Amino acid sequence: MSRYVVVGAGPVGRETARLLAERGEEVLLASRSGRGEEVPGARRVAVDAADAEALTGLVQGASAFFNCVNPGDYTRWERAWPPVAAALLTAAERTGALLAVTGNLYPYGPVDGPMTEDLPDRPNGHKSALRARMSADAFALHEAGRAHVVEVRGSDYTGRGVRGNGHLTLAGSMAIGGRTAWMIGDPGVLHSWTNVTDMARALVAVADAPRTWGRVWHAPTNPARSGRDAVADLCRAAGVPVRGVRGFPPGTLGLGGLAVPLLRELKETAYQFRRDYVLDSSAITRELGLAPTPWEESCRVTAEDLLAQRAERAAA
Repeated sequence: MSRYVVVGAGPVGRETARLLAERGEEVLLASRSGRGEEVPGARRVAVDAADAEALTGLVQGASAFFNCVNPGDYTRWERAWPPVAAALLTAAERTGALLAVTGNLYPYGPVDGPMTEDLPDRPNGHKSALRARMSADAFALHEAGRAHVVEVRGSDYTGRGVRGNGHLTLAGSMAIGGRTAWMIGDPGVLHSWTNVTDMARALVAVADAPRTWGRVWHAPTNPARSGRDAVADLCRAAGVPVRGVRGFPPGTLGLGGLAVPLLRELKETAYQFRRDYVLDSSAITRELGLAPTPWEESCRVTAEDLLAQRAERAAA
């Protein structure tokens, strides 16, 4: 039995901890409060992920630790991320434990055609530049022989525990609730959706395989599907009538951003929903044998979660 530390207890962190605990590992699931939904077999602990000393003490003796942190306030990334990223790298260097990073596709910026791992990072804004810098700093430490690092990138999430916090699950929640679903951009363009369980499976798989370290991998992800079709699939999985899906009118983010900081931040990444946004995950399937959860199963789990969320709200 090996010891693992999962830093961040959101959907990806919980799924990563669950997978490790199910195979009998000692798992610490760390978050700022140390409280939240229990994961059988994992022990919840409290830690400030920006505190390098505390994080190093927690990781000491672990085979690997996972950066599954996701700062809650999208508008505070440039203040929240740098101290956390620095503390994670300090812990990796001091302990020798592998740091497996939950990444996203922001660093690539707008691209033509499917995204593959050999694309250079070409950020187009301050959030994507921040993520690209975090990735570059981590791999520079790895290449210098001072730490072991690997990164897995995925697209917008579906699956267990995402609920109304993702682009698709937010629109799906509206449709399942009997309303017209609204999405950023054009709901008719192709988009990749990554199941959080598949993201966790990829993180665990690369942590187990030293030959995969020192590079970016893409989590196994189903063929791209338009937002309109994906919402319809969620409705069918939930057993409710399919609802219409509409895109916010052009200019909404620009005008709304004058008063609402979150909308101003979303404007930077809106290109992801105005053109085909396709993730190629064939490398991890070919080299590690990981295939995505079947789309129908992913929709079923996502829909069940959204229905449970509605039931909880109705009972509150």
